[in-house]
Amino acid sequence: MKRKNWLLVALTALFSVLLLAGCNTETEEADAPADNDENNASEETGSYEDGIYFAQEDNFSEESGWKYMVTLEVEDGAIVSADWNGAHKSGGDDKDTVSANGEYGMVEKAGAQAPWHEQAEKAEAYLIENQDPTAIEYTDDEGHTDAISGVSIHVIEFFDLAETALEKGPVEKGPYTDGAYHAEEDQFSEKSGWKYTVDLTVVNGNIVAADWNGVHKDGGDDKDTVSANGEYGMVENGGAIAPWHEQAEKAEAYLLETQDPTAIEYTNDEGATDVISGVTIKVGSFFTLAEKALAEAE
Repeated sequence: MKRKNWLLVALTALFSVLLLAGCNTETEEADAPADNDENNASEETGSYEDGIYFAQEDNFSEESGWKYMVTLEVEDGAIVSADWNGAHKSGGDDKDTVSANGEYGMVEKAGAQAPWHEQAEKAEAYLIENQDPTAIEYTDDEGHTDAISGVSIHVIEFFDLAETALEKGPVEKGPYTDGAYHAEEDQFSEKSGWKYTVDLTVVNGNIVAADWNGVHKDGGDDKDTVSANGEYGMVENGGAIAPWHEQAEKAEAYLLETQDPTAIEYTNDEGATDVISGVTIKVGSFFTLAEKALAEAE
């Protein structure tokens, strides 16, 4: 009888130990973080640092004259707004504005299903919905896609720039008010007959396009065109190191880099400088007019 009682006690103790071990295992499993799709999704969502993101193409298209840029806004780790835009090498209104004003002519002249700015908005909405610029699939090397309803334009520039902007991280918005700005000299030069003009485009507070040009008192082509056509003769007749329009482009690029027309240093009162490689023409008029144009943007 005693032996049976002892055996009963031993079995009861063993059962209790096994029961406690099972409970501890369940508790540890319950406390451990679940490795499931829901948790993975929450880690992937809201992964961006809050702020403004910006990226632009390095050069203007030789074919169209446009250069694309993308501005993103992130709140609570998610992309909440996206703006795909463009600036022309000649300055003036941005591509969104040109398209909205009916001046781009993609529908009227090319038979597109919708204006550029409307299709761009659909691409922007797709990014906000998916939160990943690398998730888009293209149908050809030009960057077209059939993943976005109502979009027939190539969108690779938008998603590539969005990816670049997010990789670079948040940036400060530039100091200028977005828009198109123009300034010109008050009078034609008595000596040359030319009068200089400057056109600037500002997006996300940054100068993204600058065009230094000139008009002649006798009319005809602008100075850029006259120089590009070889009719200005600054190299042939004056022995300059490069035509006027090429040197003007270097001055424009310098302004896009520095973002400040007052940052230029001159070597004389005539507006010559040695801080822009490959430029021997007097650039004082360009930077003075750029400063005048931007006075409306501050």
